[in-house]
Parts: sequence; C-alpha cells; structure tokens
Amino acid sequence: MNMFDLTGRVAVVTGGNGGIGLGIAQALASAGCNVSIWGRNADKNKAAAATMAAGPGKVHSRICDVTDPASVKDAMTATLDTFGRLDGCFANAGIGGGGRRAFIERTEEEWRTMFATNLDGVFHVFQAAARHMTERANNGDKFGRLVATSSLASLFGTARNEHYAATKAAINAVVRALAVELARYGVTANAILPGWIKSEMTAKIMSDEKFVGNVMPRIPMRRFGEPGDFGGIAVYLMSAASSYHTADCFVIDGGYTAF
Repeated sequence: MNMFDLTGRVAVVTGGNGGIGLGIAQALASAGCNVSIWGRNADKNKAAAATMAAGPGKVHSRICDVTDPASVKDAMTATLDTFGRLDGCFANAGIGGGGRRAFIERTEEEWRTMFATNLDGVFHVFQAAARHMTERANNGDKFGRLVATSSLASLFGTARNEHYAATKAAINAVVRALAVELARYGVTANAILPGWIKSEMTAKIMSDEKFVGNVMPRIPMRRFGEPGDFGGIAVYLMSAASSYHTADCFVIDGGYTAF
C-alpha cells in the first residue's frame, strides 16, 4: 500500500452531509477509504452516502447526535459492526457565531449552547475513537488519526463572537494535548481551520459584493476556498505520509498553511 492509498482504512466523518464535511467524506471515499457519515438528519446522511456510492470506498451513514454520548456510543458500535475497525475520525460538526451581539449582552444559555455544540461533540467522538485506537495499538496495530474542524477565529479572535472564538480555540488546545497523550499509540491529532469558504452556509455573504471586495485581497491564493479543498488535506492526514505530522493547525482559504 503506497502512502496515499487508503484502501482498507475506515474513517468517521461527523457532519459529513454538507459543506466541508461532505468534501472530506468524498475525498476519503475516492481514495479508497471506507467512510461512516455521522449526522442528525437521516435524509441528508443517505443523500450524502448516495453521492459516493460509485467510489472505491464503501460509505455508510449513521444517525448520531454528537452532543449525546449514548448516541455516539451507538454510532460507534454500528460502525465497528460494519467495518470491524476505525482508523480516522474527522470531527466536523458544530455551529458558527450565532449573531453579532456584544459579549456583555450574551445570555448564559447562548454561552452554554455554543460550548456544548462545538466542544462536546469533539470530546465524545474523539474519546470513542481514541479508546478503540489505543486498544488496537495495545494489540500491535498502531495507527489512528484524529482531525477536528476549527476556525480562523481560534487564532485571531472575532469581534462580537467571542464565545465562538473561545470554543474553537479550546478545540485547538484539545488537539495539541491529545497529540502528546496519544503519540505512543501511533495516533496523531490535527485541526483544519476554514478560511473564507464558499458553500451553502456562506452563500449569503458571498453574494455581498462589498464583503467580497474587502476580503479577496487578504486571501493568499486570491480565491475563496471550496469544500472540496479540504479533501486533499484530509486524505494526507489520513495517510501514512502524515505519521509524524501532528498537533498542527492547517488553514485553508484557497491554499493551506500549517501553523
């Protein structure tokens, strides 16, 4: 098996039924990886799986609420029953800024909801995956990949979305800590940070000519990223080529840079 041949590998992609997650799932399946899509919406899950049915990798979907540990446990059990193992986990589910009100105007409910959705999902999914990967490593099979989707806000902050930036920065911190803790098991942990990505979620702001005019000069590649751009780095991080590449944050905005 060459470095970028993922035949026989198995990956979970949470929130893989649209946008960035779908781009990651499609790229992994095209590289021969078997993919289990975990999402809350059954119809979207099945539709996403159907778009990848012709690829070399097998694709299944699972109903899963990543903020619910019982739901994650059930999805993990179903995935292992289907594929027998799990080699990679791409934690993509989460929510964005949720409006642009000042920090002093935020409610406790808004704060807790943001943290629960962005952080709990990463915790539950990564913990389930890491338990399986470390158990397998103890039996002589050292291979595992944990990849979280974070945000540029985690590096630079964001005005009036402080609680969003805080959750994403916390995800980066978890990734770095896990990279140290799990290294002896052959498990790596990295984060992918979207820059300005063109997708269904951002379609409204992408139609704003003033916004586009202000942002475009700041993008090194002078183009907005596409969901599919995440596919190449996902395949790399899942491959044997990335064995020593861990605790890094990859910023994608039409190109990518590792921090």
